[in-house]
Amino acid sequence: MKNQILLTETNFSRLKEEIKKNKSKTIIFSSSDDELNRKVLEKLPIHILLLSQTGRKDRFKQRDSGFNQVLAKAAKKKNAVIGINLDEIIEAEGEKKKDILARVKQNIKLCNKNKIKMNFIALREENKRDIYDLKSLGLILGMPTQMTKNI
Repeated sequence: MKNQILLTETNFSRLKEEIKKNKSKTIIFSSSDDELNRKVLEKLPIHILLLSQTGRKDRFKQRDSGFNQVLAKAAKKKNAVIGINLDEIIEAEGEKKKDILARVKQNIKLCNKNKIKMNFIALREENKRDIYDLKSLGLILGMPTQMTKNI
């Protein structure tokens, strides 16, 4: 993460200033607020939207993965990459891991349908994995071969 910066700001105007300061770096934005994610993806020049899967409640008939058709269209228009938080997958246990993997799988299907690039992002050094491990995890979760080439 030498030329990348992770922004988790919840205030839109302060986030705008942070992005202006770090224009030369790859900007990764992460938030648990779905409305803020949409606003940032539509209006600000971010490179990667890192989706957080922990702390979400699934509805009775569908999963709440924090990613939908509206965000997919905005990501496609801005040519943004959707990030999968590898730390959450590695550190979760039992039922939580199952739910996170199911949400990631749902996001992969949506990204594949809309031809959006995806990438695994490990924020902690101990959770970083070999490129071959990431590609095989992507294939197991349903990524087409074309999508795993960009990981």
